[in-house]
Formats: sequence, C-alpha cells, structure tokens
Amino acid sequence: MKSRPFFAARLEDRLNRVLNRFLLRRGWQECITSYTGFGTTRQVRVLARVVLRPPKDAGIAQAATDLLHRRGWRNFIAAAKVTSRAEIVIGDLRVPVQADRGGYIDVRIRDHGLPVGWHQVLIEGAGGASNWAPVHVIDENQTFGIVSDIDDTILSTWLPRPMVAAWNSLVLTEQARQAVPGMSRLFQELIAAHPGAPLIFVSTGAWNTYPMVTRFLKRHGFPHGALLLTDWGPTNTGWFRSGAHHKRTCLRELARDLPNIRWLLVGDDGQHDPDLYAEFASLQPDHVVARAIRQLTPGEHALAHGTLTETPDIWDWTPDLAPEVRAPDGDGLADKLRPLIRLKEICTSPWPKPPRSSRNTSWTSTSPRRWSPVSSSTPTPSSMPVPCRMRATV
Repeated sequence: MKSRPFFAARLEDRLNRVLNRFLLRRGWQECITSYTGFGTTRQVRVLARVVLRPPKDAGIAQAATDLLHRRGWRNFIAAAKVTSRAEIVIGDLRVPVQADRGGYIDVRIRDHGLPVGWHQVLIEGAGGASNWAPVHVIDENQTFGIVSDIDDTILSTWLPRPMVAAWNSLVLTEQARQAVPGMSRLFQELIAAHPGAPLIFVSTGAWNTYPMVTRFLKRHGFPHGALLLTDWGPTNTGWFRSGAHHKRTCLRELARDLPNIRWLLVGDDGQHDPDLYAEFASLQPDHVVARAIRQLTPGEHALAHGTLTETPDIWDWTPDLAPEVRAPDGDGLADKLRPLIRLKEICTSPWPKPPRSSRNTSWTSTSPRRWSPVSSSTPTPSSMPVPCRMRATV
C-alpha cells in the first residue's frame, strides 16, 4: 500500500495550487531562476526553479528588483510554479523536464556533448520564460575537489538559532555579513594548485537566498562553484527538512556523480559537520583526501548550540582513514593542509608601496605576504616583489 505524504505537505500543495491560480489571474508571470550545475563529459546536472513573479511594470516587481541587493527578505518575493513543464536545450539536444512540487528542476542529462570547461545551457519554460544556466563540465582525469559548508564556515550567520538565523537571512544584506578570515584565500590557493577542480558549497540554507550567497561569494573573492541548498517547509515525511540528512544525501550523490574525485571536506565544529564528514570518510574512504574543520569561538558556539565548547561526537567512526585538521580561520587551515594537499600561494595585493620615510630603500620578500625594507647599498633584483608570486608546496 502506497503511503500518503505528510498532511502538512498535502496542505502546502493545495495552498500552492490555489495561490498559482490567484497570481496568474492577477497577471503574475512565469520566471525561471537558474542555478550553477556541474558534471562530466558523460553526464551533467542541471539545476533551476520555475516561479511566479509580478509583471515587470508592477511597482512591487520594480521594488523587489531594486531591493534584491539590499534586504534578504526580498529574495522570498516569489511563488513556486508547481509541476511546471520546461525544456533544457544543449545544442541540438532538447530534454523535456517537469518541476517538482516546489517548482525545482534537478535533472541529470547524459550524452550532452559538452567539452570540459564552463558552459551555458538554455532552459525554456512552457509559459514562454527562458534563462541560461551555467554548467561546469569537469575533466574525467580530475581527481581533486572541494566540498564546503557555508554557515559559520566561510561566513558568520549564527545558524541554527531561529531568531538570529531569521535576522541574518531576512534582514541583513550581503554587505553586512562577515566573511571568515583567510577562507577565500585558502580556496583560491587550492583551485590555483588544481585547475579545473570542482568547488561545491553544501548548506542547509534556503534556495531563496541563492542570489545573496552568490553575491557574497563574489564580493569576497571566492572561486566560482556550484551551490546545493535546500527548501524550507514541510516534506513528505515531516514538518521540516533534516539538515544532516540533506548534507549526507549531497555527499552520497557527489560520490556517485563524480566517482574519480577525492574531496577535501571543509566545515565547522558548531553543528554536525565533523560527525558527517567522519561518517562519509569511513563509508567512502576512496572519495575523501582530508577534512578541514574551522574552530568556532566560544561566542559562536553559544549561539550555535547553547554551549561554549564543541558538542561531543555522537559517532565513533573507525578506522579514521582521512586526516583531519582544525584551525580558527582559513590561514590556519592552509598551514595545516600543506603537508597533505598541494596548494599554490597567490599574492592577493598589488605591488607594495614603500613608506614615505624610506623612499631610498628597496624591498625584499621575507614571506609571500610580508615585505621588509633592506638597505639600498645591497641591491637584490631577484628578491624584488612581483605582482603575483606563486609557490607550490606538496
């Protein structure tokens, strides 16, 4: 006997259908929001969502567009167009798809014919809307990739405290959000040392925050990568989605879709990342190269789970095959990862300007990021700084 979905999910579906009919009568139009996809030359995963938005000439639509770059709650001005039909166009290939109960499109397309690199695929909705979706086609010979959490790992959102989470997600702008020091530099060095490696951000945040998160990543210099977020609201089994289940499912699917990749798993010790990563490393040892855990401050721990220290592990996974490193920021993690993973140090600032009091001095490098004056009587041309100095470390 087939079980029925949870009653809250059935209620949400009914409300969405009623809302769709009402908004369509009021002139709202179909719109396709595209997300970054990824895959290999054999198969790519395309992600998007079909929603209803106010017509462009409506005042609320203009206000939503203008303020989308300001307050996070503007990202939620949309209604899912449930079970909507669309087509994904890749060259001469046209693949019909249907959105799920939340308007989401998440399909895997085989024999697409795209070469290695970044591409754009066209998504055409049945209602006339269309949009281009970026897709990263990864080389079959690539063996390194990065999976990273977002909340409290690369930016401070203080999840999962409900009141603080709502404030950060619905009120604050991406300009007001704080980035964890050194994390963008760590990811830049990893990608520079492994060109073409996939970068996948996995978070329990809502898909509605996708525009804000991508703007934050670009603003703070993170390499371009795909996001795997979730949908708030009831599911077929309960009131809310399980964040741990979402991350566990994403890791399992990544191991299946990209079987040649060994992942660096980046997270924080404020929630369940250490346990989930240890579990995945034990069950899939061939798919994990290392685990990097950002250590939260006592204040962040208190906001995350009510205590001043990390919550004890509830799983005792043995054997522990993938090494784990911990540090409070990205620079500390980079120092501990260098013996395990190849990194390429990059210069993130232009040529240093000599201080006004020492215009007759030359400059020599004492480290890739620090410069100190030396006497002009001992010129050292080979030690002069370069705009982007790189050094590979194994």
